[in-house]
Amino acid sequence: MLHLVLDRDAGAPLTILCLGAHSDDIEIGCGGSILRLLDARRNTNVHWVVFGATGVRAREAARGAKYFLRHAASATVTLRQFRDGFFPYFGGAIKEEFENLKTMTQPDLIFTHCRDDRHQDHRLIHELTWNTWRNHLILEYEVPKYDGDFGTPNLLVPLNPAIVRRKLAALARCFPSQSGKHWFDEDLFHAALRLRGMECGAPSKYAEAFYARKIVGL
Repeated sequence: MLHLVLDRDAGAPLTILCLGAHSDDIEIGCGGSILRLLDARRNTNVHWVVFGATGVRAREAARGAKYFLRHAASATVTLRQFRDGFFPYFGGAIKEEFENLKTMTQPDLIFTHCRDDRHQDHRLIHELTWNTWRNHLILEYEVPKYDGDFGTPNLLVPLNPAIVRRKLAALARCFPSQSGKHWFDEDLFHAALRLRGMECGAPSKYAEAFYARKIVGL
């Protein structure tokens, strides 16, 4: 198995852009990997963008970002208020947000939604990510849902048990408004991490999974 290593040179600066349609998407999809990277590389700058965060969900989004980014060298958190489920109908305005982002940051690494996600808001964020940044390392994360759209990712990031515990505890603490939903519970998130850990033979047993559509290298 070949390894893509991002946390070896802890002294080198790193800029990360995290894109999420809704208030808990980034934390669910790549929260463990963010924690791992920031533990290893304190000289990391993060731009964190949530496109649909209103009311209590905006407060939860801010809380989640604060928790996951507390070890970043700098953190810029942007919360927008596009209506949940209606992103394709606001495509022009959301495209403008991406054009503005392009002038604000030149990330080394971008986390975004995966192409085959069945949620229409997630798919639009994915499409605009690739429209906007064409010469960057883009990792597409997965969000479990009723639609059953888990696929076959090609990049897996092992997580140690301590990071798994931190991620799961933060999801429960930062997003209480979601606790009544049948899919939002620790058992599901733990199971997803265990499944991906099994698939990559992680010594820790746990991993997050991503789709890396294009990587240029030796």
